[in-house]
Amino acid sequence: MIPLFLAAAATTASSSPLESVYHFFVKGGVFMVPISVCSLAAVTLMILRALALRRESIIPRVVEAEMGRFQPGDNPEQLARLVGGDIAPLSRIARVALGHLRESKSDNLEAVHTTARVEVSKMESGLAALELIVGIGPMLGLLGAISGLVRVFANLGSGATNASDTLTVALGIAEALNTTIFGLVVAIPSLIAFTYFQRRVESLSTEMEAIVGELLSKCYQPARAGRSPSASTAEPVKRAARPIESFEPSPAES
Repeated sequence: MIPLFLAAAATTASSSPLESVYHFFVKGGVFMVPISVCSLAAVTLMILRALALRRESIIPRVVEAEMGRFQPGDNPEQLARLVGGDIAPLSRIARVALGHLRESKSDNLEAVHTTARVEVSKMESGLAALELIVGIGPMLGLLGAISGLVRVFANLGSGATNASDTLTVALGIAEALNTTIFGLVVAIPSLIAFTYFQRRVESLSTEMEAIVGELLSKCYQPARAGRSPSASTAEPVKRAARPIESFEPSPAES
């Protein structure tokens, strides 16, 4: 439990680390338990999001390279086979784009945007819980500190005052603040991780949008001048050109 070790090291350095953690946890009171649960959840979410948001898991290099090599007039069957069995978000979005080539470009873009929103939502899974931990960690720490202070002053007012009361109050306040320290130690790394992962999702989604947008532009363009497509590529060119004709009728049709 990394945050608990960090908080204990910040307050006590005279005893062994495990003993310091034990005393720090016991003196913090009952509110140390929910804060510890938040710390475990935060560390788990950080590890899972770091693994899930690797670039290779979102934008595989093989798929990106194949989409970059695709040119107007090429047969999309090879690319469709490549993305057909892949579970990466980029492959899923490309699969939808290639599957709607017979439709108009605007309809295809709408289908792609819908799929992209779903994939980005999956990429953001777990970030809401991390954001919640950022908010409730310090609040639980403050609640524990207030509860400890109330208990200290209640015990102090119930008996006769003497010279040792000042020391008792000081020790009680120090113990009550353990929960505040622990809550902040949990919240600060969680906030850093949440901000990083949020920017990571935005960066990867923008990159996917650019890659798929370029692929759609190539699919709905006719073959380049001077290019002699083979018989295997002639049919995809017709399929890609058909949606364009629906938007821009030829002079003969008008």
